[in-house]
Amino acid sequence: MSDPTPSPSPAAKPAQPGPAAKPAKPPAPEDAPFSSFIPEALIPALSKEIRGYGGPEPALRFEQGPMPVVGVPCWMVVGELPGARRFWLCFTSDNLNAAKTVAVAEAGSEPSLLESFLIDEKKITQALLVSRLVQRLNGQKWLGPN
Repeated sequence: MSDPTPSPSPAAKPAQPGPAAKPAKPPAPEDAPFSSFIPEALIPALSKEIRGYGGPEPALRFEQGPMPVVGVPCWMVVGELPGARRFWLCFTSDNLNAAKTVAVAEAGSEPSLLESFLIDEKKITQALLVSRLVQRLNGQKWLGPN
């Protein structure tokens, strides 16, 4: 006589506990489109870092226009610090990995030199842009009690 109780099929085995699923990593700020990354992420982060040196709020804006010194069209973050000191972080196209330059000008003068900026970096991040630009401005002795 056969057993009337059916044997469990292999597909009906209870699920074995496996490794916990890792939560999805949020997208990096720089993964946003260039036109929203600069004003929504980079400028606030740059402002916060500059204020961290004890100075007042810098005036920062994002615009497209002629690159200082050479007049070539570009995207740029234009900044003004106390004492009418100005700086420009220029992008040759609307891409974080595009060639970048920096120009600075003391009060009452126009920039006369463009400096290459982050030319050897493989991956451009918000943190890298902010730290190196602030480092450059601090080297100019424009931030904090230098």
